[in-house]
Amino acid sequence: MDQILSIVFTTSFAFAVLRISTPLIFAGMAAVVSERAGVVNIAIEGMMLTSALTGVVVSAFSGSWLAGVVISVVLSVVISLVLAYFHLNLKANIIMCGLAINTIAKGGTIFVLYMLTGNKGASTALASVNVPEIDIPLLKDIPVLGEILSGQNLLTYLSFLGIIVLHVFIFHTRTGIHISAVGQNPEAVASVGINVRRTRYIALLISGVFAGLGGCFMSMGYMNGFTANMVSGRGFIGLAANSMGQNAPLGTMVAALIFGVADAAANNFQLLRVPTQFIQMIPYATTLIGITVYSMKRSGDKRRRRIKAVKPSTKTLEKAG
Repeated sequence: MDQILSIVFTTSFAFAVLRISTPLIFAGMAAVVSERAGVVNIAIEGMMLTSALTGVVVSAFSGSWLAGVVISVVLSVVISLVLAYFHLNLKANIIMCGLAINTIAKGGTIFVLYMLTGNKGASTALASVNVPEIDIPLLKDIPVLGEILSGQNLLTYLSFLGIIVLHVFIFHTRTGIHISAVGQNPEAVASVGINVRRTRYIALLISGVFAGLGGCFMSMGYMNGFTANMVSGRGFIGLAANSMGQNAPLGTMVAALIFGVADAAANNFQLLRVPTQFIQMIPYATTLIGITVYSMKRSGDKRRRRIKAVKPSTKTLEKAG
């Protein structure tokens, strides 16, 4: 127990939590904006995986990390456009479309990687460029706080900025309010002249931007290069974080940080004599526990509201008596 506490209560562990939580935050924000429009975007996983490989390939050939990030995000947006077209125009099932994109991304990235490098496992043959880490002036000199917050990857800071921007967009802009309204009651929204399809297109495009940034971070920040299936379910964990966060950017951020703590703990527990299978189970077990607790709480809240709605008031009983 002393060894575990000595690992967890350190600035290096807190630093790692922010780093590990970054792709989960991006995935969570992608889920927030799509689900607020009434679309469950399970293709976030495939978008992130495709963007991860694209960032490595483009940065390797261009020598620019910025080009890698931009092209990766553009490709992720294109994938979200394809998803939107099949679901919104052709009326295809969104779950089946998302599963198809994830399957294509999983096999397609390995195929492209093999064609470019002759290796099906990793992009070691490509001299890719990582997104830089930023030392924040003044903050870096502050004890403890500086060690945790300064020196993070640029995309880590961008993820937290994205939370603020998305919160303002959803709750304080006309388009954001339309997206929320479409998700709650599309028929009522359509009756007042708001284009439901176009609004959902916008939501899925924004979702693609966040997913693309999350994928870039995986291969150009979290790791130095691409490996097969490196996203490892983070897109689905982002969906779980959104469910726990009740479709709100700030709540989803908190849930993503909780999952980040579990993932960071799993990485650090490798230093101890803990079975590997148990360590690998920690992040996913935490996800299941979190969803279960959230579902139980939500069911309890609904039950209490129903009881309150049908329970007659004291005055009503007195009148009836």
